[in-house]
Amino acid sequence: MDMKIALIGFGLVGQSFVKILKNKHEKLLEAYSFDAQLVAVSDILKGSVMDPKGLDLGALLKTVRETGSIEGYPGGVKGLDSLDTIRRSGADVVVEVTWTNLETGEPGLTHIKEALRSGKHVVTSNKGPIALALRELLDFAKNNNVQLRYECTVLSGTPAISLGLEGLAGQDICEIKGIVNGTTNYILTEMEQGGDYSEVLARAQEMGYAEADPSADVDGWDAVGKICILANTLMGSDIKPKDVIREGITGISYEDIMEARKEYKRIKLIAHAWKTEEGVRAKVSPEKIDLSDPLANVNGVTNALTYNTDSLKEITIIGRGAGGAETGSGILSDLLALTRIN
Repeated sequence: MDMKIALIGFGLVGQSFVKILKNKHEKLLEAYSFDAQLVAVSDILKGSVMDPKGLDLGALLKTVRETGSIEGYPGGVKGLDSLDTIRRSGADVVVEVTWTNLETGEPGLTHIKEALRSGKHVVTSNKGPIALALRELLDFAKNNNVQLRYECTVLSGTPAISLGLEGLAGQDICEIKGIVNGTTNYILTEMEQGGDYSEVLARAQEMGYAEADPSADVDGWDAVGKICILANTLMGSDIKPKDVIREGITGISYEDIMEARKEYKRIKLIAHAWKTEEGVRAKVSPEKIDLSDPLANVNGVTNALTYNTDSLKEITIIGRGAGGAETGSGILSDLLALTRIN
């Protein structure tokens, strides 16, 4: 299947996705008859370029690597903003990978709405719009006869959403709990080895696991967005980030971790959603997990989710939940899913 793609956002995730398209082009063509053409890229800092005949991926990556911009790409139409790029690109699919904003969902929310309104499928890694406005966006997609896919908003390339929607089709998922933030899991794992919170956080920042401002991770906001997405997708709810009970890990001490260890438990930041008679509830908080629980033995930057179902009981998936290559792989998985639908 031929597919024309417009890419909105060209940071780590966007560039990693383009590298995957370039490196796997022949294999994808042979295995799936999947022939993807990137026809446009727009980034608020790096500029934009559009060519309906397709961009040279090698030249695009070389240009941004050497100059930090895509304005020097040889050829194509330059100077379009993101919305003009979406409207004029002639793309079949818009891949939206701009930054996450859990307060307003912007600018991703506007990008996604415009793409769906224009009759284009959307694949996104952006948690903000999906956590805040999933029902509205799915209605947009349905009304315009297109698809919205967002696998990598939760565990990047690890197929958490497709497991729930497809692998567990026909099951009643009554509870979801898991480790969905690698930064906090790394910090808690290292603290167990004897480091205090501030020392381990500094080390995580040096290694690139934590941002200079780590609040989205350590205060639990990243996990809040993800549990909203999971609950709303798989449990039929419509909860918003403000509805989620939230507590981060900044108050956890080495002494707390050692106390849990004496109880044959381990402290993890757990994102949790469950059904009640009044509806779906959700929270994110540090919890003491029995060592017999699979989640207790997921360490470092690895993530994991356990689905509790009516017939199969507990099903756990474990994998990498962050990173450019991992997220790019999740985007590719969603693109291939579009070829099966169409």
